[in-house]
Amino acid sequence: MPIISQFYGIVIQMFFDENGKHHEKHIHVKYNEQEAVYDLRGNMLEGEIPYKKKKLVEAWIAIHQEELESLWFLIHEQGEFFRIEPLK
Repeated sequence: MPIISQFYGIVIQMFFDENGKHHEKHIHVKYNEQEAVYDLRGNMLEGEIPYKKKKLVEAWIAIHQEELESLWFLIHEQGEFFRIEPLK
């Protein structure tokens, strides 16, 4: 469960394996006690986070979409990962 980025109290993770649940490329987002799952196009698939944090996550995904795609394949094919630049 590596943390791939962290900014403004938001933690973004991409998991190696979730018992075969990886049919769609996605990331996990945590903010305080709230959690959400986003696809790599910036659509929230499940969960909920505050509106302002949601907009930050969506902007971050848009900026780093190519890196997220590359990271997805690296994690699932080689079990390695890299961190992605946070929002500043």
